[in-house]
Amino acid sequence: MAESAIIAAELRDKLLAEPEVILEDRDLMRALIAANERAMGSNIVDLRGIAMERLEARLDRLEDTHRSVIAAAYENLAGTNQVHRAILQMLDPVDFEDFVKNLGGEVAQILRVDCVRLVLETVQRDHDPTLDRLGEVLCIAEPGFVEDYLAGGRNAPGRSIVLRQTLPESESIYGLSGPWIRSEAALKLELGRGKLPGMLALGAEDPHQFRPNQGTDLLTFFAGVFERAMRRWLA
Repeated sequence: MAESAIIAAELRDKLLAEPEVILEDRDLMRALIAANERAMGSNIVDLRGIAMERLEARLDRLEDTHRSVIAAAYENLAGTNQVHRAILQMLDPVDFEDFVKNLGGEVAQILRVDCVRLVLETVQRDHDPTLDRLGEVLCIAEPGFVEDYLAGGRNAPGRSIVLRQTLPESESIYGLSGPWIRSEAALKLELGRGKLPGMLALGAEDPHQFRPNQGTDLLTFFAGVFERAMRRWLA
């Protein structure tokens, strides 16, 4: 008994010296409140305890929201850095052939996509042998193709940026890669006055990499830089 009393006394002195130890321990506070309610009896309602429980629930929700906001901020920062690195890599080539090939190589790797296609509309029907050197990245289409592709079969005009799972007609631009491309980001390109529009398609094997509910601010910025680079090559 004496030894137990000494231990109890030491613990009591420590708690008296540092009472915040109890206040900062949520489980201890719950146990003390529960003990106090039992001591008062079942016919008494402790409004302070109820208020504390509600405040704890609100605090938990605020902490969850705080963590979600921080996670979203880090994700947005990582996405911004990724797009910036892709733009710097895109601007490195000094000729158009290297520029196009670079899209399907380093730029695609930085953006973490499995396939990149640059679609240019043209009224020229004769095959240009120089296109063979550009590989599969460059696709030539008839006028009106970009608008129809972005619209995806809807009567409404297509948007400038579309995030979605791929459509059956996507094989017309992805070629042999089409069967395993499951989602895409399609970016409409305005290439200057008097020129037909173009499109940059980013394809991914993951069907959930590009979804309609995702934000498009970074892709809008990327498309704007890409348009300006293309105007330089097409000038």
